[in-house]
Amino acid sequence: MTDTNVLIVGGGPVGMTLACVLAEYGVRSILVERNPSTTQHPKMDITNARSMELFERAGLAARLRAVAVPDSQPFDVSWITALNGHELHRFVYPGAGEFRRLMHERNDGTMPSQPPMRVSQVIIEPVLKQAIDEHPLVDVRFATAFESFVEDAGGVVATVRRADGTEESISAEWLVGCDGGGSKVREQLGIGLSGLARVARRFITHFRSNDRRLLQRWGPAWHYQSDKGTLVAQNDHDTWTLLTRFPEGVEFEDVDPSALITGFAGEPIEHEVLVCNAWWPNLLVADSYGAGRVFLAGDAVHQVIPTGGYGMNTGVGDAYDLGWKLAAVIGGFGGPKLLESYEQERRPVALANCAGSARHNGVRIQIGALYQGLGDDADARGEAARRIAELGNRENESFGLEMGYCYNASPVVLPSPTEVPSTDPVAYVPSTLPGARLPSLFLADGSNVHDHLAPWFTLLCTGPCDTAGFTEAAAGLGIPLEVRQIDTAGHEELYRGPALLVRPDQHIAWRGIPGDVGEAARVLAHSLGRRNPAISSPPSAPEAKQREMAN
Repeated sequence: MTDTNVLIVGGGPVGMTLACVLAEYGVRSILVERNPSTTQHPKMDITNARSMELFERAGLAARLRAVAVPDSQPFDVSWITALNGHELHRFVYPGAGEFRRLMHERNDGTMPSQPPMRVSQVIIEPVLKQAIDEHPLVDVRFATAFESFVEDAGGVVATVRRADGTEESISAEWLVGCDGGGSKVREQLGIGLSGLARVARRFITHFRSNDRRLLQRWGPAWHYQSDKGTLVAQNDHDTWTLLTRFPEGVEFEDVDPSALITGFAGEPIEHEVLVCNAWWPNLLVADSYGAGRVFLAGDAVHQVIPTGGYGMNTGVGDAYDLGWKLAAVIGGFGGPKLLESYEQERRPVALANCAGSARHNGVRIQIGALYQGLGDDADARGEAARRIAELGNRENESFGLEMGYCYNASPVVLPSPTEVPSTDPVAYVPSTLPGARLPSLFLADGSNVHDHLAPWFTLLCTGPCDTAGFTEAAAGLGIPLEVRQIDTAGHEELYRGPALLVRPDQHIAWRGIPGDVGEAARVLAHSLGRRNPAISSPPSAPEAKQREMAN
């Protein structure tokens, strides 16, 4: 029997991100994945700005950007009649390079510290796998299927089956099911899903073509959309994905993917079908995120329609939230309420994103209805274009959902008694309210405030602070804490404090004036879910020297 700190079931982007986060914090894990390789299906095609901030924290952002669509390429979304027809309306969005310039230009806290990234999950997964393959703290086992687990007070023993049919037992302190919508871990826990299942049957055709005469007729765009479906430019060069309705009255084996491509284009184009499949999008959230020593993350607990790109991106947030909390508990300074807070923080995010995905899909349905009777009437096209512009494209503009979620109701956050967070799903309202993500800000020296955060907890001082109480309390409680002083001149209204206690996931746990060691101990203990804030005094300098000599 092999043993580890954490057994991760599922080697998709969420499971592999969790393994990376745990490894960054010194925690051993074993990751098992039933498939022999990373996915061959395109799936998601955007990593949003918030996920990129977390990937940067995990040391993965540069690796991922190296395989992404070039920074110069736009995120434009265009509604058309057909590729050989007319462009009705284009929503124009900057590429990552231009977005990066805007981040510096609009330095008011409303922008992220990382631009979003266009890249297919087919491309992301091999990069993540290489990262975990290279890390000595991660034992990666593809072609290994999870079968079942047994839990006791000390941990979990799971049975897995290798490709050759042999079984093995793995003992772990904790188990995390990142095993997708049909999660066997969730099934064994007996946890149900609530919401709408099988919303509408869809068909995906992933293909290669160099016929940019039509595919980029109006210039590069991330998405071309019509009443017949959505064409995703995976690399703006030769790889594309067409998402359409499943043809009515046809069995899967009788679907002609080439005919679907021709129907969307308006005429035949040169192409090679790489892979195609049917699928049912869902709008579901799990009733619980785990039980005992077993947790769930990613599609195992939330499934959405792709509108908005909230699937994998919500899962990345799950992985980072759960990862640092497991590491703190395994490290001995995280308390029992810390892991309880995982569900209390992340489930509301999944519910909000699920609702947002449904709203965005509703807008697409409204726009699709505009195509009825459109024909080749220029006036009708003009009216449709006006209505499309009016209905908007909130699915790619809902920064309130992406960056504005706030854990102010979390049991490990000390909330403000007077301030409430914004609930606007579109506009992101930056705030240093406890529970909120620390707003991004470029300082006078050109650095970003996110770059000043320590790996674990950071006491971020924006004004004169007596931090002795916090440093003494952290030492007594065995909590890794670093104090950082930053100059936020000109942004005092946003960066209120004068001190912010920032967690590893960049969310604020407490805001206020640092007090004595007793008060600091209560703040730190609460932020780590510890019931007893009592601290032991750190050794004096002579005592520390004696201990060093004795060792």
